[in-house]
Amino acid sequence: MQSETKPKDWTNTSASLAPTLLGAAAGVAIGELVKNESRKPLALGLVCLGAVALMPSVVDTVVDLINGPNSRRGSRRTLRSIRDSGADAADLELLEADMDDELFIG
Repeated sequence: MQSETKPKDWTNTSASLAPTLLGAAAGVAIGELVKNESRKPLALGLVCLGAVALMPSVVDTVVDLINGPNSRRGSRRTLRSIRDSGADAADLELLEADMDDELFIG
């Protein structure tokens, strides 16, 4: 089976790259204004903020890899939901009893 190639959506890529570029530009602009003693703690704080900002994307990616439709767990979950989505046998018996005369063909 051939996989279809979809055109790339550059909007999401550029939207995720924009904060990085803005942060780098701010770092270059502010780098000379900050004293040497406070440069390293400020850089560490900004790195921590950047890591925290990336966490939702990382968590979503990991969850999709583990539970996504292409994983073993995801395909099992999909099959289970398909199998369990039908009516119970007791419900079918009640429906058959109610519709017995209407289902008669002949």
